Amino acid sequence: MPPNAPSVQEHHHQPADTLWPALAAHIGTALEAAMARRGQATLAVSGGRSPVPLFEALRQLPLAWARVQVLPVDERCVPPLHPDSNAALVRRHLLQEHAIGARFVPLFDQLPDAPEALNTRDLDELARAASRRVAPLLPADVVVLGLGEDGHTASLFPGAPGTAQALATAEPVAWTRPTQAPHARLTLSLAALRGAGLLELPLCGPVKQSVYRQSLQGEASAERPLSLLLTGAAARPAPPLHVWLAP
Repeated sequence: MPPNAPSVQEHHHQPADTLWPALAAHIGTALEAAMARRGQATLAVSGGRSPVPLFEALRQLPLAWARVQVLPVDERCVPPLHPDSNAALVRRHLLQEHAIGARFVPLFDQLPDAPEALNTRDLDELARAASRRVAPLLPADVVVLGLGEDGHTASLFPGAPGTAQALATAEPVAWTRPTQAPHARLTLSLAALRGAGLLELPLCGPVKQSVYRQSLQGEASAERPLSLLLTGAAARPAPPLHVWLAP
């Protein structure tokens, strides 16, 4: 276990479809506690296909969603209606039923023309604007992470252009340009993720669980960005991490 490590708690579920309602209930309890403390709560969620069952479980919870602010953990630099947009995914699968009243704050509303040709200056400007937009919502009370088979979490891709800055910056949002995945990305920085009240990580299948075990047991390394979340800064310990495991 890395020094200054967080509290890590594992939840094992079999079959896998029992994981999602249990995780949703756990998140709901944390959001309710945050609202009881200060009247509102912030939930940051990852995109991709994996969290869809979670979103569909969360939206059935009868929370005071009007006091919940939702933002993406990361976002592909594509137009808001693009099939790969995380914002579109959140609107389609989470902001429905009870959760329709939540306040959703995307990392951007629009992109420059020809987003496939974004250069470093464009990405710097997008990241600065997104940092200004989400800073009032942070620290997030709950962050739902994902984990790629290549070891990336959020859009912190090992070795990708921009990742070193995303790991080092004090700003809440940075950009990365993965070499093995399409689209440049905006992502919450390591500092923003470390500042969260609670981290949730659902993992289905042996490959991702193996990547998680390596991150948990090895030295903290930029080659395994999750491992950097398992080590707190001197002035602030790492947040508690709940890992939800299913076959």
